[in-house]
Amino acid sequence: MTTLRVESLRKTFTAQRGAVRAVEDVSFTVEDARFFTLLGPSGCGKTTTLRCIAGLERPEAGTIRLDDDVLSGDGRFVPTHARDIGMVFQSYAIWPHMTVFENVAFPLRVSEHPPSRAETRRLVAEALVLVGLEGLEERPAPQLSGGQQQRLALARALVRKPKLLLLDEPLSNLDAKLRQRMRIELRELQRRLGITTVYVTHDQGEALFLSHRVAVMQNGRIVQEGRPRDLYASPASAFVADFVGDATFLPGEVVEGGVRALGGIVRCALSEALTPGAKALLVMRPERVLVRSAPAGLVNEFAGTLRVAAFLGDHLDCIVDVVGTELRARAHPTAELRREQRVWVELPPEHCLAIPDDGWRPRALARTFDDDET
Repeated sequence: MTTLRVESLRKTFTAQRGAVRAVEDVSFTVEDARFFTLLGPSGCGKTTTLRCIAGLERPEAGTIRLDDDVLSGDGRFVPTHARDIGMVFQSYAIWPHMTVFENVAFPLRVSEHPPSRAETRRLVAEALVLVGLEGLEERPAPQLSGGQQQRLALARALVRKPKLLLLDEPLSNLDAKLRQRMRIELRELQRRLGITTVYVTHDQGEALFLSHRVAVMQNGRIVQEGRPRDLYASPASAFVADFVGDATFLPGEVVEGGVRALGGIVRCALSEALTPGAKALLVMRPERVLVRSAPAGLVNEFAGTLRVAAFLGDHLDCIVDVVGTELRARAHPTAELRREQRVWVELPPEHCLAIPDDGWRPRALARTFDDDET
């Protein structure tokens, strides 16, 4: 049983403009065998948090515990080499002058109590089988493909059978198709080994696919933590909704049972913090916005003009102008839709959420057309 506990972590860097608080009061727990992801944009503090867990950065405050061992805090700081962790860096940090075998064997050879040659060969062989690199022991590391180098870095992190695995955007250097394949392999490997894992990424698709739990970070703080499904369906803020999946955001005023917008009342689920008269943002996931060529007489149905219908293989990516406001939607790839067509969009109330408008403006805020644009 391996559990990681991070409590009230704080880390500050000194820059030309003064002290920069990179991590501020970050707390979370990663239960045994769980895959936990820190998700957020560049500069949000996710990698600094990971480096503090690894012992590569020394925080000013807070406590990091791995099971009953204090790694940092309470007047104690355990150096990186003495922490029972394995880590994969974004750059992989593979030694080009070494073979595959030598790269994987290196952590064993420099450990405080290095195993015998025979035991080293056995452990390296086991690690290479885990990641599918058996038979490549003597190949020079630079001759490996990008995916193979990623696997090599993973084998090196796992060869000592650590309690905790730390991954810092390990798939970001791969092309799109290879990245999708590798995240499947990584997920299955982590589940099979049952190793407690902390993963850092800015890619919401990776976070949703890989994780048991996700913590979304903004400006050095965790702004929401939960299961991927819960974060996607019930974001606590526009920032979280925008970062965890695609969405259209529509400002409006709260009325009884919904929000006044699109020239009418949009019936929707209301955040507990919202009361009639308050400003709100409607959050609408494109895949939940239905487009039809004829009205169906349903709740939350609005007439509009189709501005864009882009074929993307498994769906049509649509933009519909509703009373001068742009809405994103998706339609079945076989739908017969054309630009400037009169259409009707349905916003199913059970999939339409209103959250408090705190002034933060996401990248996908619904755009209002000027008269000369329409």
